[in-house]
Amino acid sequence: MKKVFFITYTIIAVSFISCNNYNHSSNLFNGKTDTVESLSSDYLVSTTVWYQKSAENRALYYQCYNYAKLALDNQLRDIKGNKKPAVVLDIDETVLNNSPYQGMLIHKGLSYETKTWKQWTKLAKAKALPGAVEFTNYAKSKGCEVFYVSNRENDEKEATILNLKNENFPYADDKHLFLRINKESSKIPRYNFIAEEYQILLFIGDNLSDFENVFENRTSNYGFDDADSLKDFFGEKFILLPNPMYGDWEKAIYGGKYPANAEKSKLLKQAITTY
Repeated sequence: MKKVFFITYTIIAVSFISCNNYNHSSNLFNGKTDTVESLSSDYLVSTTVWYQKSAENRALYYQCYNYAKLALDNQLRDIKGNKKPAVVLDIDETVLNNSPYQGMLIHKGLSYETKTWKQWTKLAKAKALPGAVEFTNYAKSKGCEVFYVSNRENDEKEATILNLKNENFPYADDKHLFLRINKESSKIPRYNFIAEEYQILLFIGDNLSDFENVFENRTSNYGFDDADSLKDFFGEKFILLPNPMYGDWEKAIYGGKYPANAEKSKLLKQAITTY
């Protein structure tokens, strides 16, 4: 492959909580929630339990990262030019496990909110996901620098670096961490900046729209056609990880924007194909 396509792949995630703004009670950690909020968070239960407790999820991460080593070796054999090789990874649900945050939302009957999310990331105690530390250190051993590109906000940088260091990830420093600036969610400008000096050999993440703008708009056939058109890149240059808890795929189901939490279960059920 001669062109760099700025997309990342991991096993397509069926996500059930969106990192967008919702109207919400100010009593975020006192356990006081109304009945509607409590019931509306129930749809997160099975996905979060699966993510935390299923051996299948653990095995999928190992499988993806094992294959990522093979894909990286293939890319290294075909490397051309004088740029230094690099790999790019997302952070949340790619290298760090934030499912305890989803667990808190469920038990308190809350929905995602920036305030509570940052209270979680400030703790810097998210655990490494299976295979992630091994892969990133494998990439380092092969002479590849590792970059972490995330839509966490810039005021989360210090805690994010600390968390990565605590979990023994290589290149956990300011140079190799690219967070969101000025609310811009697209990662393409950050990838282009890295690509000025480095040849990016592999992208790894849990959300298609984290890495390619085309997936941000899935109103046409849920983005299936776009995934089909790029099928040859999955497993070769892009590794997609499992995340059944949240993701941009929801926008297509919700009509392009996120509804109040009380409507989510209804809309999700309506989207299911039956006979």
